[in-house]
Order: sequence, then C-alpha cells, then structure tokens
Amino acid sequence: MKTSLFARGQANFLAGLTVVLPAVISIAVIRWLFGTVANVTDTLLIFLPRRLTHDNQGEMFWYWSFAALALACLLIGIVGLLARYYLGKKIIGWFDAALLRVPLLNKIYGAIKQVNDAFSSSNKTSFRTVVLIEFPRAGMYSVGFITNEQHDEVQAKTNEKVVCVFVPTTPNPTSGFLLLVPEDKVTKLEMSVADGIKYIISLGSIMPEYPTAVRDKLKASSPALVGSGHD
Repeated sequence: MKTSLFARGQANFLAGLTVVLPAVISIAVIRWLFGTVANVTDTLLIFLPRRLTHDNQGEMFWYWSFAALALACLLIGIVGLLARYYLGKKIIGWFDAALLRVPLLNKIYGAIKQVNDAFSSSNKTSFRTVVLIEFPRAGMYSVGFITNEQHDEVQAKTNEKVVCVFVPTTPNPTSGFLLLVPEDKVTKLEMSVADGIKYIISLGSIMPEYPTAVRDKLKASSPALVGSGHD
C-alpha cells in the first residue's frame, strides 16, 4: 500500500512538473530579458529626478522601467520611420560613416552591422530555408539552415555551385558548424525556420507536422514509398 501511494504521488508530481515547469521557465526568461533590457533603457530617463524614479535602495521603480521601455520602442519606431525616407537615410548614412571612422569602435560596429544586414528582411536567403545534409559523415544526416547561396571565390576554385549551411548544436543553437556544401548535396525541407529551431532545441522530440499534400506528392513520385505505405 505504501509503495502504491508513493508511486502514485511520484506520478502526480511528475505530471504536475510537466505542466508547471514550462510556465516557470518562461516567466524566469521574461524576467531576465526584461531586467537585461531595462539596464539599457532605464538610462533614457536620466533627465528625470532620481528621487522620483528610484527607491531608497537605488532601484528604479518597475513602472518607470516600463515607461523607459515604451520610450525606447517609440524612439526605435521613429528611427524606422525616418529610415524609409530620403532625408532619414542620409542622416543614418552620415551617422554610420561617423562611427566607422572611430578607431576600435569601427571594428565592433562594422562587424555587428554586417551580421545585422545578413539577417535583415532584405536578405532573401539568409536563414530562410531549412535543409538536410550528410554530416558529420556520409550516411548520417543533420538539420541546418542556408545562410548564403553566393560564394564566388569558392565556386570558382571548386567548379561547383556551393551554398553556406549553418548546422547548429543541440540544445544550444547559438553555436554550431559553418559548412560549404555543393548545392546538389543539399536537400531542402518543408519545415519553417521556427519549426527547425524548435526541433533542434527539443533534441528532436518536437517534430513539425509534415504536410499531407507534400507527402502524397512524394509517394506518387516514388513507387518504393507507395509500396511501403500499403504494408
């Protein structure tokens, strides 16, 4: 009886943990993210008296932090609006040129700007396609993301059309391997980039749904698959 009660309590605890843990982790991540961003955006309220925005321990009141965050979003929106017009583009261009002339800062700012441009909406290929490649050896497959389809020097020296594929590590997708793969060795997948990232972070346990129409089309073009589907 005691063993049965213990096993039942353990099962209830584990079931509750699967429900509560994602919510707790989500709240913790949001708090950490807000705190990290607030460390930067709080400085926007420097023009206000400190006795008005901070408590006796020197911490800014949470509602003023929200106000600073809202002000930051407003300013970013204004910059984005200006960037859509000629005068705004010229001002941003002058600002970029000024930063790129500052020693040391130009290296950091230039590198960050290049990374930002690579992931911007104007880049039609970067992280837009999930692919399957044979890695780390033939016969073993890894999920990756196409980051660039143009590499003139490599293509000229290898006489092959190659693409840049980033293969993330799991469960931390911020590190990984950059591979130059012949285009004919790359298999493009139907899953979205978001689904691909979730698949990697979850260690492969969260499998995106495969569209029925695509599956039927693939089976129709492959007799072997059709035969296996009837077994």
